Amino acid sequence: MPIEPKFLLFPLLAALSLPAFAEKADREKPVHVEADNVTLDDMKKISVFEGNVLLIQGTLTLRAQYVEARQSDDGLQNVSARGNPVSFRQKRDGVDEYVEGYASQADYDNVQSLLRLTGNARLRKGGDEIRGAQITYDAKTEFYKVVGQEGATGPSGRVRVIIRPKPKSGEAGKAQAPQP
Repeated sequence: MPIEPKFLLFPLLAALSLPAFAEKADREKPVHVEADNVTLDDMKKISVFEGNVLLIQGTLTLRAQYVEARQSDDGLQNVSARGNPVSFRQKRDGVDEYVEGYASQADYDNVQSLLRLTGNARLRKGGDEIRGAQITYDAKTEFYKVVGQEGATGPSGRVRVIIRPKPKSGEAGKAQAPQP
């Protein structure tokens, strides 16, 4: 049964939306949450969602095993999600394209506008993809930092980036022949 507490839910989802990518209309949509257990502490301003957590707001979908949101008197401070993996997907504003992220843990610092994906982290935007042990995205500066697995040897410990060529003007609708 969906649970819709008003305390931290709206700021929670607003914080998880990547500000540079997010569909702006999502912020005005209702929030739907499902979890096996929910703990809301109004005094400490902490909300905890545990077990098969599913958060949906507009085009944003977040799945995790554990989500914790902390708030101060000034508003949302941070959100932490853990899972195997944590995953999110959201439509980008103004284009028919989605941003998807996966990691063992996702942390969002609303004060710093900083998203950190840790543990087999992967971020996909359109056809482009970034993989590493940790991906940090600063929404204020639109700056990414990707770190490989420390101490790992071989290709599994390295950062991987796939950047797909963008269609040239006038070629957006044409099929491109495969390259040999």
